[in-house]
Amino acid sequence: MTAVKHPTSLAAACVWVPLFPLKCETERQPALATLPVALLSPDDSRRVWQVSPQARRAGVKARMTVSQAIGACPALRLCEADPVHYDERFSHLLAALGEVSPVIEPAELGRAFVGMDGLEGLYGGPAEQVGMLLNAANCGIRNAESKHEHPIRNPQCRVGWGLGKFTAALAAMRALPGEAVVVPRGEEAKFLATQPVTTLPLEPELHRRLRLLGLRTLGEFAALPEAAVTAQFGRAGTRAWRLATGRAVEPVVGRSSPEPVTAALAFFSPVAEHDRLARAAAQLVERALRHPRRIGWRVQVARLVAGLERGGSWVAQATFKDPSADRDRIVRPLALRLEQTPPAGAVTRLSVEFLAFSPGTAELQLFARDASAAARAGRRRALRTAAREIALRLKRPMLSRVVEVNPWSRLPERRYALIDYEP
Repeated sequence: MTAVKHPTSLAAACVWVPLFPLKCETERQPALATLPVALLSPDDSRRVWQVSPQARRAGVKARMTVSQAIGACPALRLCEADPVHYDERFSHLLAALGEVSPVIEPAELGRAFVGMDGLEGLYGGPAEQVGMLLNAANCGIRNAESKHEHPIRNPQCRVGWGLGKFTAALAAMRALPGEAVVVPRGEEAKFLATQPVTTLPLEPELHRRLRLLGLRTLGEFAALPEAAVTAQFGRAGTRAWRLATGRAVEPVVGRSSPEPVTAALAFFSPVAEHDRLARAAAQLVERALRHPRRIGWRVQVARLVAGLERGGSWVAQATFKDPSADRDRIVRPLALRLEQTPPAGAVTRLSVEFLAFSPGTAELQLFARDASAAARAGRRRALRTAAREIALRLKRPMLSRVVEVNPWSRLPERRYALIDYEP
């Protein structure tokens, strides 16, 4: 079975609504708009997740514990997160953007990349294109009027246009609410040179090392020799250097819209016991696996959704590195989330959703023509799993490989460098 080819686009626009979940809550409860508000984390109700500007000015920061946040701002209003509601609102935003371009890549709640290749004939140049995106987004997520009581009428979208996702994302960060920043073709390096080095997609430890080197802007980082960056920071540093210089252009990759498979169960009386919920989840997974649309496909993304007795919702999502059709493998991470961060109330409805799939089944490997290739693939998966576990336990990768950096150097120690090995 051939792999699905997704559409791509080098010209990218980034549509960003900062604090999207918090904006959803303030639209649902308009009285919160002028108050210091914090959303509780969906994963840990003892910590705050998103913080309104009023609360931030009072000293409240994301990831603070609730006691720390209330200590900094006694008037703070706390709201329980409703992730299903935010997902629904974001899906409407994506649908609105999909009417402008068919190539859409969601990045996170409130942020999406839109492929703009080939749209000049429809809309004109980049300025006209971002105008279309602003109109689509600021309409408030089309068709929301008929589906929701409180549509997001003023999401204050920011749009950035540029070559590649990195440039477009930085342009959106520089844009004012309701406006856009366009980086013309050929001026990417000039624009990137003035941006802070903290915008690079690097681990905190690498950012700390950049600060110790006195690097503040992408231009200063890009002025370093590529070989020296590779020697010091490995593969991640090389990728960041190529992004900072504008040499690496990451395209927008469109996602094919999956047809989710859903199995749901309504309880006659609300259920709060973890064991009963875990057993119900296992039964729902088994029922969803028997769905005709699932036959011949392995599950890549599964989600467990609970409707709570007093309103609101709870959600747990699992993404499988190795897609599976095995019930126990799918249930295990969902049951773990139920145990670690249970719903904040009794559950009246439970559903399992399979959101993404991978073609084929694991059994096909038994019929592989090249048995040695299958064995090598198995060893590589085992090595990848071991390397991941080492990195998680020791907080940094401990496997390295030798790469040729400066082969013409007279000094042997400058000819090669050790970089992190990621099988």
